[in-house]
Amino acid sequence: MSDLKVSDNSIISIPLRNLVTIIIAVSIAVGGYFALTQRLDMIEKDTEIMRVFIDQNSEFRVKWPRGELGSLPDDAEQNMRLDHMEKQLEKLIGN
Repeated sequence: MSDLKVSDNSIISIPLRNLVTIIIAVSIAVGGYFALTQRLDMIEKDTEIMRVFIDQNSEFRVKWPRGELGSLPDDAEQNMRLDHMEKQLEKLIGN
């Protein structure tokens, strides 16, 4: 068996088609890696946005019935009408 000597002057020969194939394979692998990481980043961002919406919805669900978030203009108008009807009813019953 011959001694294998490696130095900075060593020459490696590879067929051109093999070199091109290796370059293409590495390019596809790198492109796939970046596409995969980009997709994972988008999924994480979407998940975080959904978590914020869910938290806000849960807060709204709890606070709205308690009246801690205010009321709609329609609710205020309805309350005014109910108050008016109560006063009218009191006048009718009182007489």
